[in-house]
Amino acid sequence: MSAGPTRRSALRTIGYAAGSLLLAPAASAALAACTKEDPNSLAAQAGSGDRKGYLAGDGTIEQVSVDKRRAPLTVSGTTVDGGSWSTAEQGRGKVVVLNVWGSWCPPCVAETPALQRVWAAYQTAGAPVAFVGVATEESPETSLAFLRTAGVTYPSISDRASSGRPTAALAGSAPATPTTLVLDRHGRIAARVSGPVSEATLRALVDDVVAEPA
Repeated sequence: MSAGPTRRSALRTIGYAAGSLLLAPAASAALAACTKEDPNSLAAQAGSGDRKGYLAGDGTIEQVSVDKRRAPLTVSGTTVDGGSWSTAEQGRGKVVVLNVWGSWCPPCVAETPALQRVWAAYQTAGAPVAFVGVATEESPETSLAFLRTAGVTYPSISDRASSGRPTAALAGSAPATPTTLVLDRHGRIAARVSGPVSEATLRALVDDVVAEPA
């Protein structure tokens, strides 16, 4: 079922240019500040332990039309509880919601209940939707402890526990934390939220992709 007019009004539909997603100037500035060389980088923020001065994406919402989508992403890795997850297996034929997060990241913590509620609703409805987190810049033990406390029931891959760093497979599509990607049934990026995502926005984005012809 496609998102209604009220929810759709909050979304911005844009395409690819010069081989990458277009970003509003404010988003570009915010994301650029999260590079490894910057003192406010993801690694520096995660390692500080004080959760101060955190800088993430500004919440820019992007949708990519079917004819503008790039090659499918192949994401796989070891989950925080020692299992395995891959788009080729658990995500096959489904719309995949992929959330890059860390328990050291305040916006990630804040958006977690919304992600869990949306996941639980799709699971109850039997919708062709899979959720997976990609925990970054922390140990799998730390990630698992947070997820259990927060009551999260969808799996999360640990970037540190997995060979090849799953975030590298995102090909630069998640430079901010949190970032939420919605992949279509072919594994292509159909939507992205750079920064925390609301429950209503995530439902609208996912519903649009679910409604596309298989």
